[in-house]
Amino acid sequence: MFKRARIAAKSAARRSTFARRVLAALLAASLLPAAASSVEARDPLLAYGARIVGDDARTRIVIDFDREPRFSVHYIANPERIVVDLPATAFGFPAKDLAARGLFKDIRYGKMDEESARIVLTTAGPVKLALAKVQADETGNGHRLVLDAEMIDKKAFAELVKTQSWSDRTEAAQTTSAIPAPQKAAPGDFVIAVDAGHGGIDTGAIGVDTKTEEKQVTLAFAKALTDRLNKEPGIKAFLTREDDEFLSLSQRVVIARQNHAGLFISLHADTLKQKDIRGATVYTISDKASDKLAADLAERENLSDQIAGKETVAEPPEVADILLDLTRRETQAFSISLAESVLNSFKDQVGTINNPHRHAGFRVLQAPDVPSILLEIGFLSNAEDEKLLLDETWRGKIAGLLTDAVKRYRAAVMANGG
Repeated sequence: MFKRARIAAKSAARRSTFARRVLAALLAASLLPAAASSVEARDPLLAYGARIVGDDARTRIVIDFDREPRFSVHYIANPERIVVDLPATAFGFPAKDLAARGLFKDIRYGKMDEESARIVLTTAGPVKLALAKVQADETGNGHRLVLDAEMIDKKAFAELVKTQSWSDRTEAAQTTSAIPAPQKAAPGDFVIAVDAGHGGIDTGAIGVDTKTEEKQVTLAFAKALTDRLNKEPGIKAFLTREDDEFLSLSQRVVIARQNHAGLFISLHADTLKQKDIRGATVYTISDKASDKLAADLAERENLSDQIAGKETVAEPPEVADILLDLTRRETQAFSISLAESVLNSFKDQVGTINNPHRHAGFRVLQAPDVPSILLEIGFLSNAEDEKLLLDETWRGKIAGLLTDAVKRYRAAVMANGG
Protein backbone atom coordinates (compact mmCIF):
# COMPACT_ATOMS: atom_id res chain seq x y z
CA MET A 1 0.00 0.00 0.00
CA PHE A 2 2.88 2.37 0.74
CA LYS A 3 4.88 1.70 -2.46
CA ARG A 4 3.54 4.90 -4.01
CA ALA A 5 4.87 6.86 -1.04
CA ARG A 6 8.43 5.61 -1.68
CA ILE A 7 8.20 6.48 -5.37
CA ALA A 8 6.82 9.92 -4.60
CA ALA A 9 9.65 10.50 -2.12
CA LYS A 10 12.25 10.50 -4.89
CA SER A 11 10.43 13.10 -6.93
CA ALA A 12 9.76 15.15 -3.80
CA ALA A 13 13.47 15.35 -3.06
CA ARG A 14 14.10 16.71 -6.56
CA ARG A 15 11.52 19.42 -5.85
CA SER A 16 13.45 20.66 -2.80
CA THR A 17 15.31 23.44 -4.62
CA PHE A 18 12.14 24.62 -6.35
CA ALA A 19 10.24 24.62 -3.05
CA ARG A 20 12.94 26.76 -1.45
CA ARG A 21 12.61 29.33 -4.24
CA VAL A 22 8.83 29.33 -3.97
CA LEU A 23 9.03 29.76 -0.20
CA ALA A 24 11.46 32.67 -0.52
CA ALA A 25 9.14 34.37 -3.00
CA LEU A 26 6.14 33.85 -0.73
CA LEU A 27 7.95 35.31 2.24
CA ALA A 28 9.13 38.30 0.22
CA ALA A 29 5.60 39.00 -1.02
CA SER A 30 3.92 38.39 2.32
CA LEU A 31 1.84 40.99 4.09
CA LEU A 32 3.92 40.19 7.18
CA PRO A 33 7.53 41.29 6.54
CA ALA A 34 8.42 41.33 10.24
CA ALA A 35 7.40 37.71 10.63
CA ALA A 36 9.33 36.73 7.51
CA SER A 37 12.57 38.33 8.66
CA SER A 38 12.18 36.76 12.09
CA VAL A 39 11.69 33.31 10.58
CA GLU A 40 14.76 33.70 8.38
CA ALA A 41 16.85 34.85 11.32
CA ARG A 42 15.96 31.72 13.27
CA ASP A 43 16.71 29.45 10.30
CA PRO A 44 13.60 27.27 10.51
CA LEU A 45 13.30 23.78 9.16
CA LEU A 46 11.94 23.57 5.64
CA ALA A 47 9.20 21.03 5.00
CA TYR A 48 9.42 20.89 1.22
CA GLY A 49 7.31 17.84 0.34
CA ALA A 50 4.40 15.81 1.68
CA ARG A 51 2.14 12.94 0.71
CA ILE A 52 -0.58 10.84 2.27
CA VAL A 53 -1.73 7.34 1.31
CA GLY A 54 -3.98 4.68 2.79
CA ASP A 55 -7.58 4.02 3.70
CA ASP A 56 -9.94 4.15 6.68
CA ALA A 57 -8.10 1.32 8.43
CA ARG A 58 -4.49 2.48 8.09
CA THR A 59 -3.05 5.74 6.72
CA ARG A 60 0.53 6.89 6.20
CA ILE A 61 1.79 10.50 6.10
CA VAL A 62 5.30 11.31 4.90
CA ILE A 63 6.78 14.82 5.15
CA ASP A 64 10.18 15.72 3.66
CA PHE A 65 12.49 18.10 5.56
CA ASP A 66 15.74 19.75 4.57
CA ARG A 67 17.32 18.41 7.76
CA GLU A 68 16.47 16.14 10.68
CA PRO A 69 13.46 17.41 12.69
CA ARG A 70 12.88 16.86 16.39
CA PHE A 71 9.24 16.11 17.11
CA SER A 72 6.80 14.99 19.80
CA VAL A 73 3.35 13.43 19.57
CA HIS A 74 0.26 13.96 21.73
CA TYR A 75 -3.35 12.81 21.68
CA ILE A 76 -6.43 14.92 22.44
CA ALA A 77 -10.02 13.76 22.90
CA ASN A 78 -13.36 15.41 22.11
CA PRO A 79 -12.85 15.35 19.20
CA GLU A 80 -10.04 12.85 18.71
CA ARG A 81 -6.88 14.53 17.41
CA ILE A 82 -3.20 13.71 17.03
CA VAL A 83 -0.84 16.64 17.59
CA VAL A 84 2.71 16.60 16.20
CA ASP A 85 4.90 19.38 17.62
CA LEU A 86 7.98 20.57 15.72
CA PRO A 87 10.63 23.26 16.05
CA ALA A 88 10.16 26.41 13.93
CA THR A 89 9.21 25.13 10.48
CA ALA A 90 8.42 26.73 7.12
CA PHE A 91 5.87 24.64 5.21
CA GLY A 92 6.74 24.94 1.52
CA PHE A 93 4.61 22.24 -0.11
CA PRO A 94 1.19 22.73 -1.76
CA ALA A 95 -1.76 22.23 0.60
CA LYS A 96 -3.28 19.66 -1.76
CA ASP A 97 -0.31 17.35 -1.16
CA LEU A 98 -1.48 16.85 2.42
CA ALA A 99 -5.23 16.94 1.91
CA ALA A 100 -7.15 14.85 4.45
CA ARG A 101 -8.02 11.29 3.52
CA GLY A 102 -8.24 7.82 5.06
CA LEU A 103 -8.30 8.00 8.85
CA PHE A 104 -8.01 11.79 8.85
CA LYS A 105 -10.92 14.16 8.19
CA ASP A 106 -8.94 17.37 8.68
CA ILE A 107 -5.22 18.24 8.61
CA ARG A 108 -3.83 21.61 9.74
CA TYR A 109 -0.24 22.74 10.06
CA GLY A 110 1.55 25.99 10.75
CA LYS A 111 3.42 28.21 13.16
CA MET A 112 2.63 28.31 16.87
CA ASP A 113 5.23 30.89 17.91
CA GLU A 114 8.77 31.97 16.96
CA GLU A 115 10.26 28.65 18.06
CA SER A 116 7.63 26.03 17.31
CA ALA A 117 5.23 24.70 14.71
CA ARG A 118 2.48 22.12 14.86
CA ILE A 119 0.61 19.59 12.75
CA VAL A 120 -2.92 18.78 13.93
CA LEU A 121 -4.53 15.63 12.57
CA THR A 122 -8.25 15.44 13.30
CA THR A 123 -9.29 11.83 12.99
CA ALA A 124 -12.52 10.14 11.98
CA GLY A 125 -12.42 8.06 15.17
CA PRO A 126 -9.99 6.69 17.76
CA VAL A 127 -6.55 6.37 16.12
CA LYS A 128 -2.97 5.90 17.25
CA LEU A 129 0.39 6.24 15.53
CA ALA A 130 1.75 2.72 15.20
CA LEU A 131 4.91 4.28 13.76
CA ALA A 132 6.33 7.78 14.15
CA LYS A 133 9.96 8.13 13.12
CA VAL A 134 12.47 10.25 11.24
CA GLN A 135 14.74 8.66 8.66
CA ALA A 136 17.25 9.91 6.12
CA ASP A 137 15.96 9.97 2.56
CA GLU A 138 17.57 7.94 -0.21
CA THR A 139 19.41 10.93 -1.69
CA GLY A 140 21.16 11.82 1.56
CA ASN A 141 20.00 15.44 1.14
CA GLY A 142 17.41 15.53 3.87
CA HIS A 143 15.17 13.61 6.24
CA ARG A 144 11.56 12.53 6.25
CA LEU A 145 9.02 12.20 9.03
CA VAL A 146 6.94 9.04 8.66
CA LEU A 147 3.63 8.71 10.54
CA ASP A 148 1.66 5.46 10.28
CA ALA A 149 -1.81 5.69 11.82
CA GLU A 150 -4.13 2.79 12.55
CA MET A 151 -7.57 2.28 14.09
CA ILE A 152 -7.93 1.50 17.79
CA ASP A 153 -10.91 1.27 20.15
CA LYS A 154 -12.18 4.10 22.35
CA LYS A 155 -10.79 2.55 25.53
CA ALA A 156 -7.27 2.32 24.10
CA PHE A 157 -7.43 5.93 22.88
CA ALA A 158 -8.62 7.14 26.28
CA GLU A 159 -5.64 5.39 27.85
CA LEU A 160 -3.26 7.17 25.43
CA VAL A 161 -4.73 10.53 26.42
CA LYS A 162 -4.61 9.70 30.13
CA THR A 163 -1.03 8.42 30.32
CA GLN A 164 0.77 10.94 28.08
CA SER A 165 2.87 13.87 29.27
CA TRP A 166 2.64 17.43 27.91
CA SER A 167 5.81 18.63 29.60
CA ASP A 168 7.89 18.92 26.42
CA ARG A 169 9.58 22.17 25.32
CA THR A 170 7.27 22.95 22.41
CA GLU A 171 4.12 23.00 24.53
CA ALA A 172 5.85 25.15 27.14
CA ALA A 173 6.92 27.64 24.49
CA GLN A 174 3.37 27.91 23.23
CA THR A 175 1.81 28.66 26.61
CA THR A 176 4.39 31.11 27.96
CA SER A 177 4.51 33.67 25.16
CA ALA A 178 5.62 37.11 26.26
CA ILE A 179 2.73 39.51 26.68
CA PRO A 180 3.15 42.62 24.52
CA ALA A 181 2.69 46.01 26.17
CA PRO A 182 1.63 49.37 24.76
CA GLN A 183 4.41 51.80 23.96
CA LYS A 184 5.02 54.46 26.63
CA ALA A 185 1.52 54.38 28.10
CA ALA A 186 1.35 57.33 30.50
CA PRO A 187 -0.93 57.61 33.52
CA GLY A 188 -4.38 58.55 32.28
CA ASP A 189 -3.83 57.23 28.76
CA PHE A 190 -6.76 55.40 27.19
CA VAL A 191 -5.33 51.96 26.39
CA ILE A 192 -6.79 49.86 23.57
CA ALA A 193 -6.05 46.23 22.72
CA VAL A 194 -6.31 45.61 18.96
CA ASP A 195 -6.69 41.89 18.32
CA ALA A 196 -5.86 40.42 14.90
CA GLY A 197 -8.04 37.33 14.67
CA HIS A 198 -6.50 33.91 14.03
CA GLY A 199 -2.75 33.44 13.41
CA GLY A 200 -0.12 30.73 13.08
CA ILE A 201 -1.61 27.31 12.54
CA ASP A 202 -5.11 28.84 12.68
CA THR A 203 -5.34 30.46 9.24
CA GLY A 204 -8.99 31.46 9.51
CA ALA A 205 -11.07 31.89 6.36
CA ILE A 206 -9.66 31.72 2.82
CA GLY A 207 -10.37 34.32 0.11
CA VAL A 208 -12.72 33.16 -2.64
CA ASP A 209 -10.53 34.50 -5.49
CA THR A 210 -6.99 35.17 -4.23
CA LYS A 211 -6.98 32.43 -1.55
CA THR A 212 -5.57 34.99 0.88
CA GLU A 213 -5.71 33.76 4.48
CA GLU A 214 -7.83 35.64 7.00
CA LYS A 215 -4.95 35.78 9.49
CA GLN A 216 -2.99 37.98 7.05
CA VAL A 217 -5.92 40.29 6.42
CA THR A 218 -6.67 40.79 10.11
CA LEU A 219 -3.04 41.50 11.01
CA ALA A 220 -2.70 44.06 8.23
CA PHE A 221 -5.86 45.85 9.44
CA ALA A 222 -4.80 45.58 13.09
CA LYS A 223 -1.45 47.21 12.35
CA ALA A 224 -3.09 50.01 10.37
CA LEU A 225 -5.62 50.65 13.15
CA THR A 226 -2.98 50.60 15.89
CA ASP A 227 -0.78 53.06 14.00
CA ARG A 228 -3.73 55.40 13.43
CA LEU A 229 -4.93 55.25 17.05
CA ASN A 230 -1.44 55.99 18.35
CA LYS A 231 -1.45 59.32 16.49
CA GLU A 232 -4.20 60.54 18.82
CA PRO A 233 -3.14 62.35 22.02
CA GLY A 234 -3.99 60.39 25.14
CA ILE A 235 -4.65 57.13 23.29
CA LYS A 236 -2.24 54.18 23.35
CA ALA A 237 -3.07 51.10 21.28
CA PHE A 238 -1.21 47.81 21.12
CA LEU A 239 -1.46 44.53 19.20
CA THR A 240 -2.30 41.26 20.93
CA ARG A 241 -0.14 39.58 18.29
CA GLU A 242 2.50 41.34 16.20
CA ASP A 243 3.26 38.59 13.71
CA ASP A 244 2.01 35.26 12.39
CA GLU A 245 1.71 33.62 15.82
CA PHE A 246 -1.04 31.50 17.32
CA LEU A 247 -2.73 32.82 20.45
CA SER A 248 -5.46 30.93 22.25
CA LEU A 249 -8.72 32.75 22.87
CA SER A 250 -8.01 32.93 26.59
CA GLN A 251 -4.51 34.31 25.97
CA ARG A 252 -5.99 37.19 23.97
CA VAL A 253 -8.31 38.07 26.85
CA VAL A 254 -5.47 37.85 29.39
CA ILE A 255 -3.22 40.07 27.28
CA ALA A 256 -5.91 42.77 27.18
CA ARG A 257 -6.58 42.61 30.92
CA GLN A 258 -2.94 42.47 32.03
CA ASN A 259 -2.22 45.59 30.00
CA HIS A 260 -5.19 47.36 31.63
CA ALA A 261 -6.96 47.88 28.31
CA GLY A 262 -10.02 50.12 28.36
CA LEU A 263 -11.22 48.61 25.07
CA PHE A 264 -10.74 45.36 23.18
CA ILE A 265 -11.34 45.32 19.42
CA SER A 266 -11.05 41.94 17.67
CA LEU A 267 -10.80 42.08 13.86
CA HIS A 268 -12.05 39.33 11.53
CA ALA A 269 -12.95 38.68 7.88
CA ASP A 270 -14.93 35.46 7.77
CA THR A 271 -16.61 33.48 4.98
CA LEU A 272 -20.25 32.55 4.50
CA LYS A 273 -21.96 29.93 2.36
CA GLN A 274 -24.08 32.74 0.89
CA LYS A 275 -21.53 34.37 -1.43
CA ASP A 276 -23.77 37.36 -2.13
CA ILE A 277 -23.72 38.62 1.49
CA ARG A 278 -21.18 41.37 2.00
CA GLY A 279 -20.39 44.27 4.32
CA ALA A 280 -19.28 44.89 7.89
CA THR A 281 -20.85 43.55 11.09
CA VAL A 282 -20.20 44.44 14.73
CA TYR A 283 -20.70 41.78 17.40
CA THR A 284 -20.98 42.07 21.17
CA ILE A 285 -21.20 39.28 23.72
CA SER A 286 -24.41 37.66 24.87
CA ASP A 287 -25.35 34.30 26.34
CA LYS A 288 -28.02 34.03 23.64
CA ALA A 289 -27.28 34.66 19.96
CA SER A 290 -29.27 37.34 18.18
CA ASP A 291 -29.76 35.08 15.13
CA LYS A 292 -28.49 31.96 13.41
CA LEU A 293 -25.76 33.80 11.48
CA ALA A 294 -24.33 35.16 14.74
CA ALA A 295 -24.63 31.78 16.45
CA ASP A 296 -22.86 29.98 13.60
CA LEU A 297 -20.07 32.55 13.47
CA ALA A 298 -19.49 32.36 17.23
CA GLU A 299 -19.38 28.58 17.05
CA ARG A 300 -16.72 28.72 14.31
CA GLU A 301 -14.64 31.37 16.05
CA ASN A 302 -14.79 29.48 19.35
CA LEU A 303 -13.22 26.46 17.61
CA SER A 304 -9.95 28.36 17.13
CA ASP A 305 -8.22 26.57 20.04
CA GLN A 306 -9.42 23.18 18.80
CA ILE A 307 -8.06 23.84 15.30
CA ALA A 308 -4.64 24.54 16.80
CA GLY A 309 -4.63 21.32 18.83
CA LYS A 310 -5.21 22.98 22.19
CA GLU A 311 -6.68 20.83 24.92
CA THR A 312 -9.82 22.60 26.10
CA VAL A 313 -10.44 22.48 29.83
CA ALA A 314 -14.17 22.76 30.38
CA GLU A 315 -15.26 25.14 33.13
CA PRO A 316 -18.08 24.13 35.48
CA PRO A 317 -21.39 25.54 34.23
CA GLU A 318 -21.75 27.78 37.27
CA VAL A 319 -18.34 29.39 36.58
CA ALA A 320 -19.25 30.09 32.97
CA ASP A 321 -22.54 31.64 34.12
CA ILE A 322 -20.73 33.90 36.57
CA LEU A 323 -18.34 35.07 33.87
CA LEU A 324 -21.21 35.89 31.54
CA ASP A 325 -23.12 37.66 34.30
CA LEU A 326 -20.10 39.78 35.16
CA THR A 327 -19.56 40.63 31.52
CA ARG A 328 -23.19 41.60 31.08
CA ARG A 329 -23.44 43.63 34.26
CA GLU A 330 -20.13 45.52 34.16
CA THR A 331 -19.23 45.90 30.48
CA GLN A 332 -22.06 44.97 28.14
CA ALA A 333 -23.56 48.46 28.10
CA PHE A 334 -20.16 49.95 27.26
CA SER A 335 -19.58 47.33 24.56
CA ILE A 336 -22.94 48.15 22.99
CA SER A 337 -22.09 51.86 23.12
CA LEU A 338 -18.83 51.21 21.28
CA ALA A 339 -20.62 49.05 18.68
CA GLU A 340 -23.11 51.85 18.02
CA SER A 341 -20.29 54.38 17.72
CA VAL A 342 -18.55 52.19 15.13
CA LEU A 343 -21.73 51.81 13.08
CA ASN A 344 -22.35 55.56 13.21
CA SER A 345 -18.86 56.09 11.80
CA PHE A 346 -19.51 53.56 9.04
CA LYS A 347 -22.83 55.13 8.02
CA ASP A 348 -22.73 56.22 4.35
CA GLN A 349 -19.01 55.36 4.32
CA VAL A 350 -18.81 51.56 4.66
CA GLY A 351 -21.35 48.98 3.56
CA THR A 352 -22.85 46.84 6.32
CA ILE A 353 -25.06 43.76 6.34
CA ASN A 354 -28.70 43.92 7.43
CA ASN A 355 -28.99 44.40 11.20
CA PRO A 356 -25.26 45.11 11.47
CA HIS A 357 -25.10 45.00 15.30
CA ARG A 358 -25.48 41.39 16.38
CA HIS A 359 -24.51 39.39 19.45
CA ALA A 360 -23.53 35.85 20.48
CA GLY A 361 -21.35 33.97 22.96
CA PHE A 362 -17.87 34.77 21.60
CA ARG A 363 -15.23 33.48 24.01
CA VAL A 364 -12.74 36.14 22.90
CA LEU A 365 -15.13 38.85 24.20
CA GLN A 366 -15.44 37.41 27.71
CA ALA A 367 -13.12 39.76 29.62
CA PRO A 368 -15.34 40.73 32.57
CA ASP A 369 -13.92 44.25 32.91
CA VAL A 370 -12.95 45.26 29.33
CA PRO A 371 -15.63 46.53 26.91
CA SER A 372 -15.15 44.41 23.80
CA ILE A 373 -16.40 44.12 20.24
CA LEU A 374 -15.69 41.70 17.41
CA LEU A 375 -15.69 43.47 14.04
CA GLU A 376 -16.22 41.53 10.84
CA ILE A 377 -14.68 44.02 8.40
CA GLY A 378 -16.11 42.14 5.44
CA PHE A 379 -16.42 38.63 4.04
CA LEU A 380 -13.65 36.85 2.16
CA SER A 381 -16.37 34.68 0.61
CA ASN A 382 -17.61 37.68 -1.40
CA ALA A 383 -15.43 38.71 -4.34
CA GLU A 384 -16.16 42.44 -3.98
CA ASP A 385 -15.49 42.43 -0.24
CA GLU A 386 -12.29 40.48 -0.85
CA LYS A 387 -10.99 43.19 -3.20
CA LEU A 388 -11.64 45.87 -0.58
CA LEU A 389 -10.10 43.82 2.22
CA LEU A 390 -6.84 43.60 0.28
CA ASP A 391 -6.82 47.30 -0.67
CA GLU A 392 -4.36 49.40 1.35
CA THR A 393 -6.34 52.61 0.79
CA TRP A 394 -9.51 50.95 2.04
CA ARG A 395 -7.59 49.65 5.05
CA GLY A 396 -6.54 53.21 5.90
CA LYS A 397 -10.11 54.47 5.54
CA ILE A 398 -11.43 51.81 7.93
CA ALA A 399 -8.67 52.65 10.44
CA GLY A 400 -9.64 56.33 10.32
CA LEU A 401 -13.35 55.64 10.79
CA LEU A 402 -12.69 53.27 13.70
CA THR A 403 -10.44 55.87 15.31
CA ASP A 404 -13.23 58.44 15.07
CA ALA A 405 -15.60 55.93 16.70
CA VAL A 406 -13.16 55.29 19.55
CA LYS A 407 -12.69 59.03 20.14
CA ARG A 408 -16.47 59.58 20.37
CA TYR A 409 -16.84 56.61 22.69
CA ARG A 410 -14.04 57.87 24.92
CA ALA A 411 -15.51 61.38 25.05
CA ALA A 412 -18.91 59.99 26.08
CA VAL A 413 -17.38 57.82 28.80
CA MET A 414 -15.36 60.73 30.20
CA ALA A 415 -18.41 63.00 30.10
CA ASN A 416 -20.24 60.48 32.28
CA GLY A 417 -17.38 60.39 34.79
CA GLY A 418 -15.73 57.23 33.42
